[in-house]
Amino acid sequence: MKPTKSPFTKLIFLLTTLVLCFGILSCKSDKKEDTDETQTMADTEKEAVIEIITEAMEFQMQDTIPAGWNSFHYKNQSPQTHFFLIEKYPDGKTLEDALKEVVPVFTEGMDLINKGQFDESMAAFGKLPEWYGEVQFMGGSGLLSPERTSENTLKLDPGYYLMECYVKMPNGVFHTSMGMIRDFVVSDEDSGIAEPEATIALEVSGAEGIVVNDSITAGTHTFSVFFKDQKVHENFVGHDVNLARLEEGDNFDILEQWMDWSSPEGLIEPAPDGFTFLGGVNDMPQGGIGYFTATLEPGNYVLIAEVPNTREKNMLKKVVVH
Repeated sequence: MKPTKSPFTKLIFLLTTLVLCFGILSCKSDKKEDTDETQTMADTEKEAVIEIITEAMEFQMQDTIPAGWNSFHYKNQSPQTHFFLIEKYPDGKTLEDALKEVVPVFTEGMDLINKGQFDESMAAFGKLPEWYGEVQFMGGSGLLSPERTSENTLKLDPGYYLMECYVKMPNGVFHTSMGMIRDFVVSDEDSGIAEPEATIALEVSGAEGIVVNDSITAGTHTFSVFFKDQKVHENFVGHDVNLARLEEGDNFDILEQWMDWSSPEGLIEPAPDGFTFLGGVNDMPQGGIGYFTATLEPGNYVLIAEVPNTREKNMLKKVVVH
């Protein structure tokens, strides 16, 4: 004869089962909440980085980004050297206006320079529309060698912007003319990102050139670049800062000539042998500050601006990293 369970025993069994079930459901709920929180944090972190990818002659990126500080990660997955320059266009002017009134003028002017017709080229550049003088250059990456990634942190106000790269093909045609120009919008929403803390501070000005106040050691560094002033140089652009590693020798004559786009050999592919470009900060207005991050190994490097006569202007600085 089987023993029967008393009511008290049944009650204890029932309560024990309920407690176990409640514990299991509670754990599952906690795990779900943890998962949701982790996913939200991952999404936020992902949104905080603006990814730009070049595989050929294009900028792949989102159409709208938030205002304020943004971290731009530029992946140059192409076989060419590139950069990106951010341009804030005046109200009412768009990419269509740039393609119709600006790009053809630079193409015509460069064609005449390549033919040695310098006076005629100056006349051609005089065809730029009056409104083009209102375009503001708001930074971007420095020159970046193939299969490299640059990291920049820049602050942008709401508005309409263009992005371009005007490095040149071997035949002298600007990458802009090959499709490396696009527009994007900076919304009214703030990114919520704080200004970075620099480990190395740089200044650049027309009067003093590139000023480096810190000794540089190997490792990953965040460089701040402060534009103490800004001016239009002989090649119609302002100064910027580009970082390159010297792989062999230090043929600065070739590098200096190559950094001037307005000469037939300037910014033309391929880039000079012996230099690996690691980014930097492109043109910004006076008082602007931009940041870039680079990992440096011991060796020789150079900081250089994209202007003519860099050594004369103190805008070519050799740097030894220990």
